[in-house]
Order: sequence, then structure tokens, then C-alpha cells
Amino acid sequence: MSTAKNNMEKELPKIDLPEDWVIGTGINKELLGLYTNYPVRLKCEIFVLCLEGTVEASVNLNHITVKANDFVTLTPGSIFQINSIEGDLNIYFMGFSSKYIEQTSQSRSMLDAIYFTLGRPVFSLKKEGVQLMEQYLQFLINIYEHFPDKIKNDITPNLYADIHKGISIIYKSIPAEEKPAISKSEQIFRNFNQLVMQHYMQNRNVAWYAEQLGITHAHLCTTVKQVSGKTCIDIISSIVIMDAKSQLKSTNLSIQDISDSLNFANMSFFGKYFKRYVGMSPLEYRNNG
Repeated sequence: MSTAKNNMEKELPKIDLPEDWVIGTGINKELLGLYTNYPVRLKCEIFVLCLEGTVEASVNLNHITVKANDFVTLTPGSIFQINSIEGDLNIYFMGFSSKYIEQTSQSRSMLDAIYFTLGRPVFSLKKEGVQLMEQYLQFLINIYEHFPDKIKNDITPNLYADIHKGISIIYKSIPAEEKPAISKSEQIFRNFNQLVMQHYMQNRNVAWYAEQLGITHAHLCTTVKQVSGKTCIDIISSIVIMDAKSQLKSTNLSIQDISDSLNFANMSFFGKYFKRYVGMSPLEYRNNG
């Protein structure tokens, strides 16, 4: 088994990566199965090329299906959970750590990549595109496994920029007729979801989100309910609870620290909020959930 595989099998269950960038193959059902028990919030950025197998998952409350020839982009802050895995998996994995992302300047292509992939994290490639992508990723694996750390670190900025530029080009090149039509209501819903993903740790006030979107509180609530069948509070609380569950299961942070990270007034209020939606206390969920 390659060094890259060994590193990934140790690190993938966590919500961040140990190096500026990591790449490899060999992710199997058992490894991905670690994600079926609870949601995970990513601090890092992850890219996946699927060659075989099918994975049903949820990303930021949206259901996705990943199958052969699909390329997936999971941006920092994404909350995801594996729902089911079918067939023998054959996938390439690559990611950039939060430490590197935080210290680099966000280029236009990076911002484009985030904008395009938030609503559509999965993109199906044609056969020729899959072959080229696989060759490119295999080339990067060879660099990762055989070159000294200094060289790997030196190429990181160019690698980071090139990958995001490529993603931006791919999404911009989608023919207009293949892009799903989005109604004004659906766009409001998407914009609301994006704002919630960015601010749920600091703000859970629906009126604040309506103000940011330039619409009335009533219009936002009605639109979100019509499009999703859920209330604004449902969506905000779902993401807050997913984050809390992730921290309770995948970190050793104290419940007080988790409460503080989610900007609750105190641990008692956090406990009541969590129990209202989960049916048990944070401590009970950590130990038995």
C-alpha cells in the first residue's frame, strides 16, 4: 500500500488534513463507512474523482449521488454525511488543508469554484475528460510519493491555483441548455442556504437573513417553505445540530467549548436546544448516540 494511501486512511475520518495537500487512492467502503454514523463539517477542501461504485450522501442538507465518471468538490465548511455505498469503490482523493487555505489569498478562480459548486458539488465528466483527469491525478500522486517535502510545498500555490481555475472553467463551459433552470424563488432559497452556511455559528435570527437578502421576513419564510417544504428555522437548526453532532463525535472538545463555538449564550441553553431537536443531551449523544 502506498504512503499516500496510508496517510489518507489515518487522516480521512478527521475534519482536516495533516499536510498542505494530500492525494491518493484506495478509499474503500469500510473507510467511508466511518461517515455513516454522524455528519462531518470539513475545515479542509476535498476533491474526488469516482471511477467505480455509487455513493449516496448529503452535502449541506442536499442529497447527492456520486457514480462512475463523477467529479466532486467539497468546499471548506461543507457538512456532509454518507448515506449508503454500493459496488466496489474506485476513487481518487485530493485535498487542501484548512491551514494552507487560510494563509493563501483567495483568487477569483477560487471564489468562482466555491460559487459554482455550492449548489452543484457533483459534475459528470465525459469519458475523455475522465481519462485526462485520472492521468493528471496519477501524476500528482507520483509527485506526492516520490518528491521531497520542500518540492511538494513549493508547488502548492501553483497546484492550488491550477485546480481551482480548472474547476471554474469546467463549470463555466456547461452548455446553457444543460444548466437547470432556476426560478426566482429557488434562487432566493439557494442564497439563503449559502448565507446560513456562512453565518449559522454567529446568527440564527431569520429576520437578519431576510435583511441581508433585501427581502421581507414574511417573503423569505414563505419562499423557503414553498421551495423546500421546511421553515427557515428548520434549515438553520438542522445545520447547527449537524455541526454540534460532528464536533461531539469527531473531536475531544468539551461541551462548553462546542457551545461557545456555536455562539450559544451558555452551556445550559445549548443543552436545551440540542435536546429539543435530537431527543437527548449532548453528553448522552456523545456517549451513546
